[in-house]
Amino acid sequence: MTDVPDPPDERVGRARPLDRLLLRPEIGALLGAVLVFAFFSATTGQFLSAGGVATWLDDASTLGIAAVAVALLMIGGEFDLSAGVMTASTALVTAILATRLGWNVWLALLASLAFALAVGALNGWLVLRTGLPSFIVTLGTFLALQGLNLGVTRLVTGTVQVSGMRSADGYASAGFVFASTFTLGGAAFPVSIAWWVAVTVVASVVLLRTRFGNWIFAVGGSATAARAVGVPVARTKVLLFTTTAGAAWLVGSTTILRFTSVQANQGIGLEFQFIIAAVIGGCLLTGGFGSAVGAAIGALIFGMARQGIVYANWDSDWFQLFLGVMLLAAVLVNNALRRRAERVRR
Repeated sequence: MTDVPDPPDERVGRARPLDRLLLRPEIGALLGAVLVFAFFSATTGQFLSAGGVATWLDDASTLGIAAVAVALLMIGGEFDLSAGVMTASTALVTAILATRLGWNVWLALLASLAFALAVGALNGWLVLRTGLPSFIVTLGTFLALQGLNLGVTRLVTGTVQVSGMRSADGYASAGFVFASTFTLGGAAFPVSIAWWVAVTVVASVVLLRTRFGNWIFAVGGSATAARAVGVPVARTKVLLFTTTAGAAWLVGSTTILRFTSVQANQGIGLEFQFIIAAVIGGCLLTGGFGSAVGAAIGALIFGMARQGIVYANWDSDWFQLFLGVMLLAAVLVNNALRRRAERVRR
């Protein structure tokens, strides 16, 4: 009598390829990006030209740098409404120190970075110390920075603008690092695109391949449970807030060195674009689920749609409609993918 092999245990069976694919938070954003790319490629002639590609990648790059950092913070269960105005604050600090006090641009950049990290750490400390929602704490920081930007700029310059960076000591070398261009296909591509790619790669490696990345998912899923198993919740959240502030500094530095001037009211409203890009990229508003690559793709959708609408000669007001539809669709898709991922893991 021959032995009949036991059937495989369904509990240890491998997930199907489609199910494994649906475990990725960024899959919805990737499909959306393909649709947006295909639509504007078919309807506009300039969209796929070298100059067109450079334009929408440029648009997406600075948004994407901050959106990736905001995505990490959202996965950790928090929000930062001060990230947008922080881009202007850091640019103003750099510009005032370099043009009014005669500092070398590199020293001014280091000082503005220290300022950004301090504000980010303060945000994190206040959230943990007071127990208030990060939405409220960073809204207060947003208003404080907005007033500080306007007040200090008027006090120093008598206007709401700081300019003259091009004549500051060290501008040439700093501008090469943060605001230069490289030629590809006959079009000039800004170096901010390379920064965007680098930030996305580093954030993805940290999130998926390091202990700190596991901590981010843990504190976003349940801070109480994470603390019970030894995750340093306070340190993780403070580091996430400082990371967001650091990304805002990078965007602000790119802006001031590229355009050589900055307005005191610049950056207001960008915080919502950062959050929307992260949500489109797969982040849940409840935390514990998301992707750095997804946030970068969300920013890419922004850039393609915003410039595609221009190339199609549509009224720019349609972009706001697009944002609203994309946000609602992303929330619905993300929730559905999350539920599907949970069933697959069982």
